[in-house]
Amino acid sequence: MQKTILSSDQTLQKIKRIAFEIYEKNFEEDGIVLAGITGEGYEMARLLEVFLKEISQLSVQLMRIDLNKDHPHTSPIQFDTDKELLIRKVIIVVDDVLNTGRTLAYSLSPFLGISLKRLQVAVMVNRAHHSFPISADYVGYALSTTLNEHIQVKLSGEDIGVYLS
Repeated sequence: MQKTILSSDQTLQKIKRIAFEIYEKNFEEDGIVLAGITGEGYEMARLLEVFLKEISQLSVQLMRIDLNKDHPHTSPIQFDTDKELLIRKVIIVVDDVLNTGRTLAYSLSPFLGISLKRLQVAVMVNRAHHSFPISADYVGYALSTTLNEHIQVKLSGEDIGVYLS
């Protein structure tokens, strides 16, 4: 059985609030890069881009981080943007759920070889079961759950929201 944690309106409001926080911390920048992890992370980055363009004059570049979330250590991590375009930029890596931190740890690793201005992390839900030393700069909703519970974030289609099963 699936339980609604955040409705569509609540979910979009949380993402809009994150957009305001991103703008507040980066208002002096010429622009930022929203690097969404394939799946709902990319969808959240896309929504953040829309909200940031509504509330600010920031130049916002959207990019996708492709990786196998189940086996990130065995498959290459790829960007849909040339790494040269990321030099001296503020990068915000976006994902739907921060659970153990494994996916984010692997997705951050390619940025270590690039001279960035700043690297930040935004997530919709922080479950706080961290096995890796990863924390988020921007969190939509912090939720304590058991390891057996599953959080699903849906950011496209008709049933946008956050669900617990």
